[in-house]
Amino acid sequence: MKNKSSNLKKIAYILVPVLLILLVFVRLKNNKEISQNKVYQFDKNQPIYVSSKTIQLEETSGTLSFPGTFEAQKETKLSAESQGKINQMYVEVGSHVRKGQLLIQLDNALLKLQLESADVQIEQLQADVNRFIILADADAIQKIQLEKAQFALKAAKIQRSTLIEQVNKTSIKAPFDGIITAKLTEVGAFAAPGVPLLQLSDIATLRFTVNVSERDLSHFVENKVYNVTADVFPSLPLSGKAILIGSKATMGRSFPIQLDVKNTATFILKSGMFGKAMIHTGEEEMGILIPSSAIVGTSTKRQVYVIKNDRATLQTIKIGHYINNKAVILSGLTSGDQIVTKGLHNLYNGAKVKINN
Repeated sequence: MKNKSSNLKKIAYILVPVLLILLVFVRLKNNKEISQNKVYQFDKNQPIYVSSKTIQLEETSGTLSFPGTFEAQKETKLSAESQGKINQMYVEVGSHVRKGQLLIQLDNALLKLQLESADVQIEQLQADVNRFIILADADAIQKIQLEKAQFALKAAKIQRSTLIEQVNKTSIKAPFDGIITAKLTEVGAFAAPGVPLLQLSDIATLRFTVNVSERDLSHFVENKVYNVTADVFPSLPLSGKAILIGSKATMGRSFPIQLDVKNTATFILKSGMFGKAMIHTGEEEMGILIPSSAIVGTSTKRQVYVIKNDRATLQTIKIGHYINNKAVILSGLTSGDQIVTKGLHNLYNGAKVKINN
């Protein structure tokens, strides 16, 4: 009887863990099924509603528009030439500074004490030299003693000049006129050579960069002045002098053009703003224009979705220039093609679409 009871206990010890494992497994399986049922399953057979436009040849204006970006003419990150604790910072982000203005002062107390010690040493050596000159003229000492004193005086003066240079390097000054556009440290921090502390930008004159196709490269001539507009200030009259005509194409087969644009007295234009360079050709011709909003892809590979057999297919295009908010197409599209203009957010290559103009 005792053996039977013992066997039952052993069976119970084995069955209970097994049953618990099975119970956990069933619960996990049910939870997985519930989670999968809650997850949205995208149905590729469901059409995506989009707006479209059928391309037709249009009369292009005699004004060409080339989009670009304003950048600071000069911009640098300032760092210390020597290491030390930052004692004072005299500027904040947005501060207008002049060339040579003191921006940051590092701790230089020890260097100044060393400089005072060097001044005392020089004073003593100068007195020795003066005394030795008198004694040497009277043949009271050998001239070599005078020479040694003179050399010691020269070495001390060189040491003093070195200390003065080290003291000067603890004062970080503005290398040019500009605005503090970034503050990367605070008082009490430790400065080290090569570690940026401030960013200084000169936006009195901005550099406006556009990229044009080889077809439009001939419209730009070095040193010639062109009309420029800023997207946020379309009525503000601006002009830019061409300082660089690209001689080598980028990966996107376009050529960079840089114009110098003088900012307003209140520096209304900022680095990073967008704008357009305008050229009046006086010529009008027929071409393909599409809304800029229909263009997807990257800066090196521009694409649009073309609708064929109720499917959206990506098509690579080449853009010549822009006219207002439209792009002039050089290749990739023909008259009669139907492109997607709205509903691009969820669209993908080969997606089934339904027109909802």
